[in-house]
Amino acid sequence: MLTIQSYPIAVAMCVVTMLCWGSWGNTQKLASREWKYQNFYWDYGLGILLSALVIAFTLGSMGGSGRGFLADISQAGATPLGLAFLGGVLFNLSNILLVIAIDIAGLAVAFPIGVGLALAVGTLQTAFFRPDEVGKSSLLYIGVALVVVAILINAAAYKKLMAAKNGGGKGGGSALGIIISVIAGLLMGGGFFGLVSKGMIQNFAAPEPGLMTPYTALVVFAAGLFVSNFLWNTIASLKPVRGERVNPLDYFTKGSLKLHAVGILGGTIWNIGMAFSLIAASAAGAALSYALGQCATMVAAVWGVFIWKEFKGAPKGTNTLLVAMFGSFFIGIGFLVASKL
Repeated sequence: MLTIQSYPIAVAMCVVTMLCWGSWGNTQKLASREWKYQNFYWDYGLGILLSALVIAFTLGSMGGSGRGFLADISQAGATPLGLAFLGGVLFNLSNILLVIAIDIAGLAVAFPIGVGLALAVGTLQTAFFRPDEVGKSSLLYIGVALVVVAILINAAAYKKLMAAKNGGGKGGGSALGIIISVIAGLLMGGGFFGLVSKGMIQNFAAPEPGLMTPYTALVVFAAGLFVSNFLWNTIASLKPVRGERVNPLDYFTKGSLKLHAVGILGGTIWNIGMAFSLIAASAAGAALSYALGQCATMVAAVWGVFIWKEFKGAPKGTNTLLVAMFGSFFIGIGFLVASKL
């Protein structure tokens, strides 16, 4: 299997994770023009599973170091397998909530609040599970704190925007979007990455027996996500937060090949980021790898603000808040990287 030992290369892979995790939401924005997010999400989950298998049978099976995918999954213990599968189930619930929040509040708001909160909670949890991999913990925590500050600034900017659009009123949609984003962030940060990393090997060159390589963990995680989709996404379809119920059969009768391809592309983009994050954990540490990847909030905010124009027509003072938000993110990333130097 392919392993990474260089810290700069690991950081570069985490940057790719950041770009992937912050950009997949654009595929939802594209698909939502023609059909509901619930239909998009079936393809999104399929894209994650298919790409996980491709990565496992290529990068996870090549080279002479470590264990190949098939050999590794056959020797993995029940507990590590169960943790990775459960991580997929919990992530899927949180991610569907995030998709709902994007549908309600927009990319520039749902991502910074939901994924940013997941960064803070998930980094602390992962550092607790793998304390030996944490470098300068004070710098790591300062970086996380700056990300939280950016989240609060973003929420304030969104509040100003919604107040202006509603003539000074609060607006039920804005509050609902923020609430769902917060719930998604708490579930995402408190669940999946810590569970997956807990069942993974620490010595990538000489894998410990019973534990999984990142490639095996990726496939089991993807399987948990895909299987649970039949529960979570069915509920989201039949009992939507807003709007009319979506007939699951619409996926087969109303979707074009292009729409299906967009959803699969979205899942593939996200999963490439997940794979790089897990692989980079060998040199960067699980906590830092997760934290840098979840700085995708900044990438998503860039898409939302500059490409989708979600803050167009915002009242005076909003741009200052947005600049402060991006500045806080950039400085926070600097502290996160410095924590392992």
